[in-house]
Amino acid sequence: MPLTEYGVLVGRVRDRRREGGKNSPHYQIHVDAAGTQFRVAVNVLSALAPSELLYTADEDFTHPVLPALATLTDGFTPLTSTPGGLALDFIRGNLFDRTTLRTMPADQPGPDNDLADKLDHYIQHAVGDPAARLYAFGQRWGPETAPDKIFGFAPGNGIHDIHMNQGNTGRFTADDGVWQDGALILSFPDRWIAVFLAFQSQAWHTDDTTGHTLPGIPPADPDGHPAPGEPDRQVRIIAALVNPTGPAPEAETVTLLNTTASPIDLTGWTLLDRAQHQAPLPTLTLPAGDTVRLPIPTPLALGNQGGALTLLNAAGLKVDGVAYTTAPEGRTLTF
Repeated sequence: MPLTEYGVLVGRVRDRRREGGKNSPHYQIHVDAAGTQFRVAVNVLSALAPSELLYTADEDFTHPVLPALATLTDGFTPLTSTPGGLALDFIRGNLFDRTTLRTMPADQPGPDNDLADKLDHYIQHAVGDPAARLYAFGQRWGPETAPDKIFGFAPGNGIHDIHMNQGNTGRFTADDGVWQDGALILSFPDRWIAVFLAFQSQAWHTDDTTGHTLPGIPPADPDGHPAPGEPDRQVRIIAALVNPTGPAPEAETVTLLNTTASPIDLTGWTLLDRAQHQAPLPTLTLPAGDTVRLPIPTPLALGNQGGALTLLNAAGLKVDGVAYTTAPEGRTLTF
């Protein structure tokens, strides 16, 4: 079954602890959330082979989820696993480009060469900045009767599953679900930073209801990048006119690019907005290397203050996705 206490913890980072060894080590973060203490347990090594995690970080993160996230007060906020709100989904939420993921060893000698080093870089910055806040997405545990086993505060309290939580294999398929992925997002006075983690064993095309791996999709390469046979990035969303000049109804458009060496029949392809409203593309063939500018079909809604567009092929598999935060009037956004 999906995660049962999914949500986001907001608070001030007080301390961190690196765990070595090979028995499911974690990077531990001590968070003070308005006087209530929490431990954020971040996996840095998988219990399933291949063991090294996939990692990417965005040091200037922008996404339409941020304005609502910034309004949260310190503490744990339960989230409903549905689109259009604060819940995260690595596949459907267009949070980052999966081709930026890299495998990262958990902990090894030397500077800036393992996952603990990468997390230290951001977390220690947050420890030293009283204005910084950590937004940790995952599943809550506690409060417990015993003190916390790492930092000693009582009662024990925390959040874990700070990683992708769908497309699992083996015994972990029980945790599969959509709109329940974990992440670390840090706010500083001048920027947002986001850290995303996934297991190499997880799939990047999953069922829209269960989050289980879809059949017939070839496994990704060791860095989680699309393998030959996956549809990712065959057609790219390269631009959108979200806020045309003039009164409603506005003539919004999207521009698509065929990145392959062959023509692609777009019959049965669809577009989705941030709320996952879906509408078909016109029936046409997009020549190799060519672009096409299409009207945004109803009932899709592209908000001027932030939104998302996702492109699905005729089999319903994600091909590309983008997100934006602002749309100046009359300006075409490029992605």
